[in-house]
Amino acid sequence: MRRFTQAEVDEVAAGLHTPQETLEWALGELHPRIAKASSLGAEDSVIIHMMAAIRPDARLITLDTGRLNEETYAMMETMRERYGVRFEVAYPDSREVSDMVNERGVNLFYESVENRVMCCGVRKVSPLRRALAGLDAWITGVRAGQTENRRGAARLEIDGRNGGILKVNPLVSWTWDDVWSFIKKNDIPYHPLLDRGYMSIGCEPCTRAVSEGEGHRDGRWWWEGSSGSKECGLHMEHGA
Repeated sequence: MRRFTQAEVDEVAAGLHTPQETLEWALGELHPRIAKASSLGAEDSVIIHMMAAIRPDARLITLDTGRLNEETYAMMETMRERYGVRFEVAYPDSREVSDMVNERGVNLFYESVENRVMCCGVRKVSPLRRALAGLDAWITGVRAGQTENRRGAARLEIDGRNGGILKVNPLVSWTWDDVWSFIKKNDIPYHPLLDRGYMSIGCEPCTRAVSEGEGHRDGRWWWEGSSGSKECGLHMEHGA
């Protein structure tokens, strides 16, 4: 297994200036022990398009939480047909889901932040951690402008939450407008919910469209208000 020091990460990152350069380096150095984790959002469409041009056999992981929108499953097929990619689908542990639902209810996340964090942990965080366990690096769609918590994100990071593997954020410096400009310029397929006001793609009962003036992640867990962290636990290292 390959692990980078912070000095090595900083040296490599200094020579990478675009998402394409970042992906070319990462896939060239680390394939097949690197994978893109995808929720099929707009950023993911952009990165999958770039990855397919660089390395068509690059690995893609997606989490099937059991509570996804039907449009998300359809989007997986759209990307498979367009780019010839194959998604490695990670599922939650069925016993953990059963125990959680039997104890706290099927829609436990509406009851408290504690319950919501538990549900995200069982359905998303734990499955991803298992999927990443054998890798040297993973690629995300994180952008610094998505939330206050992500403002400190870097192009390359050491991910202490996942065994010290490398975390690659090729779009870290892009804006939402940059993402959509690239999608339109290259006629890239994108998730149909994005045309209905969604800015972030998550589980069906926990994600809604946002209104004008709302932030990128305000459609997540909206019943909690805007004061808490809009994170499920996959990307928490940049804030408290």
